[in-house]
Amino acid sequence: MAFPEDVLTEDEHVVLHLHPHWKAVLRPILVLVLAVAAVVAAWILLPDGDAAAIALYVVAGLALLLVLWLGLWPFVVWRSTHYLFTNERVLLQQGVLSRDRRDIPLTRINDHAMNQRFVERLLGCGTLTIESAGERGQALLRDVPRVDRVQTKLYELVEAHHDKHSLGDGEMREILADMREGKPLRDPSA
Repeated sequence: MAFPEDVLTEDEHVVLHLHPHWKAVLRPILVLVLAVAAVVAAWILLPDGDAAAIALYVVAGLALLLVLWLGLWPFVVWRSTHYLFTNERVLLQQGVLSRDRRDIPLTRINDHAMNQRFVERLLGCGTLTIESAGERGQALLRDVPRVDRVQTKLYELVEAHHDKHSLGDGEMREILADMREGKPLRDPSA
């Protein structure tokens, strides 16, 4: 369930690797505790006998099914959801049996916004909306931990990527001056 490093390009490195906020695993933990409590209560409260043993097996079987369906499955979904921020792009990946991945290059990010409801502010998470130039438009990242810091980091990544891949005013003036003097163009990054 770890994010494979082989999806990164040669010069690309991971800046942030996040899963949705831990609040997503509260329900699975609660389901597990309630299932164990139900089995223990049935074991203690049911009278001795064959009918009680069958009832205990039924309660234990139902508890196991609920733990697998409402406990284990949401946990696996949580662990297999990745929000990856690199120096080149934002990768969003989710899926257990099948997989969906979306790559948003930093050059295509037009805008980003965060939203936190009151409870999310208390828990330190929120929703990050990334607007990108392309067919799919918006990407919603729900339950992002420390969403305010993640949004700031995303801004820094976009700006750093823009600065790295664009000419500054001084560099542009040098190129124009060289062109006026008839000098051959040189690589500004050299």
